[in-house]
Amino acid sequence: KLTHMGSVDPWYQVAFVLTTGVNSAYVLGYSGSLMVPLGWVGGTVGLLLAAAVSMYANTLLGRLHLLGGKRHIRYRDLAGHIYGPNMYKITWAMQYVNLFMINTGFIIIAGQALKALYLLVSADGAMKLPYCIAVSGFVCALFAFGIPYLSALRIWLGFSTIFSLTYIFAACVLSLKDGFRTPPRDYSIQGDPSSRVFTTIGAAASLVFAYNTGMLPEIQATVQAPVVKNIEKALWFQFTAGSVPLYAIIVIGYWAYGNQTTTYLLNNVTGPVWIKAVANLAAFLQTVIALHIFASPMYEYLDTRFGSKVGGPFAMHNVIFRVGVRGGYLAVNTLMAAALPFLGDFMSLTGALSTFPLTFVLANHMYLVANRQRLSSLQKSWHWLNIVFFTVLSITAAIAALRLIARDSKTYHIFADV
Repeated sequence: KLTHMGSVDPWYQVAFVLTTGVNSAYVLGYSGSLMVPLGWVGGTVGLLLAAAVSMYANTLLGRLHLLGGKRHIRYRDLAGHIYGPNMYKITWAMQYVNLFMINTGFIIIAGQALKALYLLVSADGAMKLPYCIAVSGFVCALFAFGIPYLSALRIWLGFSTIFSLTYIFAACVLSLKDGFRTPPRDYSIQGDPSSRVFTTIGAAASLVFAYNTGMLPEIQATVQAPVVKNIEKALWFQFTAGSVPLYAIIVIGYWAYGNQTTTYLLNNVTGPVWIKAVANLAAFLQTVIALHIFASPMYEYLDTRFGSKVGGPFAMHNVIFRVGVRGGYLAVNTLMAAALPFLGDFMSLTGALSTFPLTFVLANHMYLVANRQRLSSLQKSWHWLNIVFFTVLSITAAIAALRLIARDSKTYHIFADV
């Protein structure tokens, strides 16, 4: 039995959850981590291709929700139903690695936002990045104690959207202003040919990372019937109107600063202190809410497995349980974020190790296995082509990401103040 609420939300609330996932504070990093290594042509084509492929793979997943006449409300349930118990465990592990990495990234971004905020107020540099990351983890934990499950986010999703639009709007306006004032920028791609191969593959992994939550069945579990039709509506919204702010900030940011764009766009912009302060604060608060969305499968598992079934979510023993368990989980996240605050490389690694296998390879293969009887041989070979292509891409991207981490770790030290 699910401890968390299911099947009550209208499609547009689900579309909001998906759109919040896509327009999280990660968008402040994409100009630097996607466009700088890929350039104008590669970056633009890559973004559109990644969107098309992601939309397709997520639609396949959405159609598998009612397989065998029952709803599969978790990724691992779906994989278990199709392949059996071993695959259930493997999917489960891959998904949690995925969400753990995403959450670590969120805490890094929240820390960067806090540090940028602090530097606007005081120039003494006493608040180093690791301290800011520790504070961020603590705030995320407080939020996690107070919001028992995903559907309880209702009002917060509205706030989250306001926060997202605030930092996206501020970053776009300030970048535009800078872009018109500065001399022509350099858009050439840096690095020698061999290192460019690796940065390109790494950026490809970050591209698919940008569009995919890696938890579609869990999000689909909250939608009203008809579930397949409603999730498709929500996905269309996410990949059309929902992606406009994402494109705007990526293109404007890169246009304004060229290959000097950093992986946290608000560090590039110049302008009135109060606007930068508001934008950084909005990025920080939105990250706290978005982290909760991506941590909820973990919380749901811990609550269902170890939590008490007695009393309401705010009964004293349940609150104490949440403080211990969620606090412990976030403490590990925060420690990892502070020790290795290097966002771009880890995004590539996450994309390679979990977004590719989960969203592309598995979605195509599950669809193939589930509809074996109904598909023509042409359709079957199309799905096999997808499976082989993304498996190869996944392996190369993982190697590329590890190479990037190895290269950077020569210049890193642990708990660096970047």
